Amino acid sequence: MNKELIMALDALEKENGISKEIMLDAIEKSLMDEYKTEFDKADNGRVELDRTTGEFHIYSDRTVVEEVQIPENRQDKKKEKYVSGTEIALEDARKIKPDCQIGDVVTIEVKSEEFSRKAAKNAKNTIVQTIREQEKDALYREFHSKEKELVTGVVQRINENGDVVVDLGRTQATLKKDENFQDKEFKSGDRIKVYVVSVANKDKTGPSIKISRKSQELVKKLFEEEVTEIKEGTVEIMAIAREAGSRTKMAVKANIQHIDPVGACVGINGARVKNIVNELGNEQIDIVEWDDNPAQLIVNALSPAKVVSAMADEEEKKAKIVVSEQQLSLAIGKSGQNVRLAAKLTGYGIDIKSEADAEVFEDEYYSVVEYSDDELVISEDVDNEEYDAASDDVSEE
Repeated sequence: MNKELIMALDALEKENGISKEIMLDAIEKSLMDEYKTEFDKADNGRVELDRTTGEFHIYSDRTVVEEVQIPENRQDKKKEKYVSGTEIALEDARKIKPDCQIGDVVTIEVKSEEFSRKAAKNAKNTIVQTIREQEKDALYREFHSKEKELVTGVVQRINENGDVVVDLGRTQATLKKDENFQDKEFKSGDRIKVYVVSVANKDKTGPSIKISRKSQELVKKLFEEEVTEIKEGTVEIMAIAREAGSRTKMAVKANIQHIDPVGACVGINGARVKNIVNELGNEQIDIVEWDDNPAQLIVNALSPAKVVSAMADEEEKKAKIVVSEQQLSLAIGKSGQNVRLAAKLTGYGIDIKSEADAEVFEDEYYSVVEYSDDELVISEDVDNEEYDAASDDVSEE
């Protein structure tokens, strides 16, 4: 042990966040354990490690006796003076403390040369193991602080099963195929943004980091990064409904008057939302204004469809919507996606009808019969081709 050790520990603390003091304590404990193994478990010795020079000393308190009796099981061990465990002969003790008497306690220093080569090797192994454990703990603390946040990594490789291995700097994480959903075609070397779902500390392997691109929180964090007003709190994201890789609806409100929350999120010439759309592999994003009136919120959520009238039952969490015949397919969306996302966004079950059928709203024809969780029943009368044409018209506008 010398000053080079202290310098190495200083570097570990600075570069990897491993506590120098914890390492020094572990070294002291390792030396003490090896000392007791080499000499006597009953010995009440102690280790003192100089935090500046790296030099260590081992001291042992011995009771003064007339003559030390070495146990038979120690006969094959070294019989040098002072290596008797808890006692020291009066003759030897007086060389250290001339006026000592039988029964007194004398402190001696045990020279490091008395350690065997095996003991030194075991102590080194303990130190290495402690460093590894500290590195794992430091890594866990680093990424635990990033839980529920957005991080940027680099794609290392794509496995045969479609999983993407992402380098996050000091460790790697795997983006499972069902969390990636093929929103973009990644290749090695691509920079990728992922949402940290959770971080678990595994004793043997270190931190296990679960990442996602499927979570609606990914969209939220992307807007927080891109839109200054959201980061500052002047615009607030109230709700998000997402079908990853296809479409997202997001409701926002302004916390300060005279701010257009939708415009802030879209940006000049759509620059802000385009950046996020590009990051998500051209996933469509509808941004609507939040309204405390549930009927108006549902009307907003059904955008780009135009609603003729809306009724909302706050107790039952159900709404009845009337649209023109021309807007019906657009309001429902392809395979019911538009109304399904609107229902998720608002928390209301939504029934949609055309004006022609509004008078018999309670009768047999329903565009959407019921919405519960992710289950949506759609009338067979809805024509997907008609919806596609309507969507294209809106896009061109």
